[in-house]
Amino acid sequence: LKIQNPVISNADIDKLKNIDHPDFKSVSISTLYDITKGLNGIEAALKDMVKQAYKAVSEGCNIIILSDRNVNEHYAPIPILLSCSYVGSQLSKLGQRSSFGIVIESAEPREPHHFATLFGYGASAVNPYMINEIIRQQIEDEEIIGITAEKGIQNFNKAIATGVLKIMNKIGISTLHSYRASQIFEILGLNSAFTEEYFPNTPSRIEGIGLYDIEKEIFLRHRSAFPPIKIEGSLPLNIGGDYRWRRNGERHMFNPTTVSKLQQAVRTNSYESYEVYAKDINEQSKKLMTLRGMFEFNNLDPIALEEVEPWTEIVKRFKTGAMSYGSISQEAHENLAIAMNRIGGKSNSGEGGENKNRFRKDLNGDSRNSAIKQVASGRFGVSTNYLTNAKEIQIKMAQGAKPGEGGQLPADKVLPWIAECRSSTPYVGLISPPPHHDIYSIEDLAQLIFDLKNANREARINVKLVSKVGVGTIAAGVAKAKADVILISGYDGGTGASPLTSLRHAGLPWELGIAEAQQTLVLNNLRNRVVLECDGQLKTGRDVAIACLLGAEEFGFATAPLVASGCIMMRKCHLNTCPVGIATQDPELRKNFKGTPEHVINFMYFVAKELRKIMASLGFRTINEMVGQSQKINVNKALEHAKAKGLDLSPILHQPKTQKPLHNTESQNHELENVLDFDILRMGHPAIYRKEKMFLEFPIKNTDRTVGAIVSNELSKIYGDNGLPEDTLNLKFKGSAGQSFGAFATKGLTMQVDGNTNDYLGKSLSGAKLIIKKPDEATFASDENIIVGNVSLYGATNGEAYINGIAGERFCVRNSGAIAVVEGVGDHGCEYMTGGKVVVLGKTGRNFAAGMSGGIAYVYDEKQKFKNGLCNMEMVAFDPIFEADEKELKQLIKNHFKYTNSDLAYRILDDWENSLTNFVKVMPTEYKKALMRLEMENNIKTATV
Repeated sequence: LKIQNPVISNADIDKLKNIDHPDFKSVSISTLYDITKGLNGIEAALKDMVKQAYKAVSEGCNIIILSDRNVNEHYAPIPILLSCSYVGSQLSKLGQRSSFGIVIESAEPREPHHFATLFGYGASAVNPYMINEIIRQQIEDEEIIGITAEKGIQNFNKAIATGVLKIMNKIGISTLHSYRASQIFEILGLNSAFTEEYFPNTPSRIEGIGLYDIEKEIFLRHRSAFPPIKIEGSLPLNIGGDYRWRRNGERHMFNPTTVSKLQQAVRTNSYESYEVYAKDINEQSKKLMTLRGMFEFNNLDPIALEEVEPWTEIVKRFKTGAMSYGSISQEAHENLAIAMNRIGGKSNSGEGGENKNRFRKDLNGDSRNSAIKQVASGRFGVSTNYLTNAKEIQIKMAQGAKPGEGGQLPADKVLPWIAECRSSTPYVGLISPPPHHDIYSIEDLAQLIFDLKNANREARINVKLVSKVGVGTIAAGVAKAKADVILISGYDGGTGASPLTSLRHAGLPWELGIAEAQQTLVLNNLRNRVVLECDGQLKTGRDVAIACLLGAEEFGFATAPLVASGCIMMRKCHLNTCPVGIATQDPELRKNFKGTPEHVINFMYFVAKELRKIMASLGFRTINEMVGQSQKINVNKALEHAKAKGLDLSPILHQPKTQKPLHNTESQNHELENVLDFDILRMGHPAIYRKEKMFLEFPIKNTDRTVGAIVSNELSKIYGDNGLPEDTLNLKFKGSAGQSFGAFATKGLTMQVDGNTNDYLGKSLSGAKLIIKKPDEATFASDENIIVGNVSLYGATNGEAYINGIAGERFCVRNSGAIAVVEGVGDHGCEYMTGGKVVVLGKTGRNFAAGMSGGIAYVYDEKQKFKNGLCNMEMVAFDPIFEADEKELKQLIKNHFKYTNSDLAYRILDDWENSLTNFVKVMPTEYKKALMRLEMENNIKTATV
């Protein structure tokens, strides 16, 4: 039985209930229970469901419909996820689960996460009948106009299916069949006896409530709907406020009171006002809004405050979050950088690159340079000059607010000044892929860490992970991969631009992640090799103290410094309409930005001051003494809420019994001493320092990795983005080059390999010329043999590459400015490309140009296979080759022949008139519009002048 969408309408469920087919038989089982029987009633109803389902399957039923229809004053609905999981797991134990499919008919599901959990626990289709009825009612009442009820329901179902698809995408699962019953969740706040019975094989680490408490909540909701005293009319529904603050709704730590108090404190430099703010945030014991709210300090051993290290030292461990220029305004972005540079902390560029003008100090001595440069999956603006101007380079494996997701900057937000920083084309939308295409294993991560350390030997390499079950094991792998810093990011960070379902339902509190990472690293004697950092809604000195006692030694703040800078938590960050000039690029709205570096500095000072008082009360003189001393925390026994009593937070507070260090005591050995670049630096001195043209030759082997990065780093220190004049330092290698040959290679370098290269050739190429050719003595046909590995020219911003053979998969992924000529490519060529030009003189694999929003590709398609199915046409079209295109194309092929002596290039040029007819021009539709818009703007400017 096939359905196009697993989210089905009321009409669809009726068809299933009344199906008349020899191969299919359905039965509907009620998920209601007698409300008067309480806990016994719900237990009995769940067992009865299993019995009914087993009996039905035994009689030949293969569609089990679990329905919570017909709720009345006597019968209440059992949570539909509980029913779905229990029926599925019990019939699995009975060996019958593969004999039937579960269909859900429920009023409960209404947002993507609800559907995702139902599918994750075994449902094959879900009918949200209440939503169907609400849509129909609103259309009848003309609250929604211009659409039929059927179309409205269809639109809702399609939107939910898209949301579920996105959730599957971030996990890395491509079909619902694979996702169904996968149970890829962690439970928070349910006890192990309950989860073992009803949600077997799902981790639940901190215990919590059970079926008794769940039934009590059902009873209260039922009584609210069917009150004992009859009343006329209907009662108002709970206001909610889960995602945004609402008066009398769900509590939020940042609310109008705390926002105004913090802004008053930083603007008036009043620690007294900050104390009011901090008291509001910290006194959560009765509000139960965070895990840390349930902790209290114990084992006090007070010392004099004067003995504690000064605030000026403490704030050097503080950082601001990775918010890209593009997601926030120039004023807000630079404000954070200036503030953190003044106090010796670090601001983070985010993944949007950074204008090179910020790398120089201002006349007043301030620096707008972000000390941390982020390298994310999109590699926007990542060049050797960008990395050279970093004190720390952060690899964003995932984001706390939306783990597993990439990002997208719509075309209308990619303004010329944003595009310049991201090395892309104005008005062309930018897509960050969900994964790094050069990281598919821990060894790949180790390679990227090695690459970046070559690109800047003075910078620490930071790897950002998300708090999740198993993050300790991942952190151990990252430490062995030679990261200097490991950041554990909590789920509740992130701007208001993050998808709401991700904000609430993906990732975990940092308390769980930091504790697990600390314990695992200590047990494996790795903790001394790395710095452990924590972020995710840190707001006060108390938050920092708890993070430190659990194992963190550096601390990131993002939302709080923005609030200090003027943010009023409108949660409209994705709309470009921020009224206070922070999350907007609108020139008029940006004028409303009133934040100053002093506001951010005051916030950091106040946090450090509060932290020092806590340190003094606990008896710690330095942060290093305090790291990992979890015996100084206890669970607050005064918590009276019934739900809190079942929690067991001891796994978070566990301290491994070991004498091994609890904090960072040594630096990683990145093993750079034998890198080939040091020979190049020594021998190429006249070219590097006097710009004399030089030709050098070296043998190369596959253990020679990341050749060219250290040389480019040294050139960037001297000449910045300009590099050397073209072809100043000519380097010829003979042999088989290792991974990341030519990574970050800058202008003025010409690097030739007579042989072949491994993966990641020309990663983030920054202006150099790369020539890979088969050896002169080789007799094989170049256009039939692979000569470079996978993921070549990933994130290249500038430069040229001429490849005398076939490239592996994902050639030119996220290329934003390089020119490349190659004699064939594997699957996914030019994926997510945003600029530059690519000429393919031979065969291509499938899915060429997927996500390609910019740049141009010319593909030689003699047998018409490319046109007929190998190109992904979602974002591109085949354009005619005009005279100017022909001239450019021919010159690039001539260059290729000149540098590589390619037989294929010679044959094409020799019969140019006929060859030209076989070329296909691949042009992204959005890129074409952007070029026309830029030409029109340029004409208007010229006419005005």
